[in-house]
Amino acid sequence: MGILNVTPDSFSDGGEALGVDAALAKARALWRAGADILDIGAESTRPGAPPVGEEEELRRLLPVLEAVADRIPIPISVDTSKAGVMRAAWGLGAGLFNDITALRGDPLALPTAAELGVPVCLMHMRGRPRDMQRLTHYEDVLTEVRDFLAERIDACVRGGIAREQIVIDPGFGFAKDLADNLTLLRHLDALGELGLPILAGLSRKAMIGAITGTGGGRDRVMGSVAAALWALHQGAAILRVHDVAETVQAVRMWGALAHGK
Repeated sequence: MGILNVTPDSFSDGGEALGVDAALAKARALWRAGADILDIGAESTRPGAPPVGEEEELRRLLPVLEAVADRIPIPISVDTSKAGVMRAAWGLGAGLFNDITALRGDPLALPTAAELGVPVCLMHMRGRPRDMQRLTHYEDVLTEVRDFLAERIDACVRGGIAREQIVIDPGFGFAKDLADNLTLLRHLDALGELGLPILAGLSRKAMIGAITGTGGGRDRVMGSVAAALWALHQGAAILRVHDVAETVQAVRMWGALAHGK
């Protein structure tokens, strides 16, 4: 899953794809590098990020989504928690709603997703991006994340979303400190007990910098690729990454060694 942020303030690539032409060029590059899915986000969810209103999110998102859906022949995910954005994005061809609030941030999000019949990705997070890093105390982070996701899966199924339409995400870096992130990554296979595809979003995050001693952006590519391969080994089905070409190359090599393909 290639990341396409159309924001001025995302933690790693904010401002790189502002405007339709720049976003389309980046989307095309991600596709040609080997992305299977594009994840378009119009609201930054970095730690401390302020919320963006629905009107502004739509203003950033819809022209880009329309252009990309018309020209790039792979599925498109939209990273949003707002029901109105989901409905508008669905009208332009969005095939997945990737929601950091696990369909809790907007009371209409769950029924909207159910009505539209679009697959959803449910992520674990406490609080909101602006305050989540003050909410990092867990007695047992693995059990608490797994239990949260199980509850949200049940809520979605009760609300009319088919179980086979759900993907889960432990939310690396969202209301977790370094030790929590490492515990979740070491034992990501435990989430496989829930029986649903796992999305791992580790790319360029602060945990990579903390371990490798690197700055932001492309300084963290190699550490991100290593983390992605471990996540794959632990059962991740989707790797959400900034650096598609590097990750694809590593995954192909890993696949040849691990599975002979």
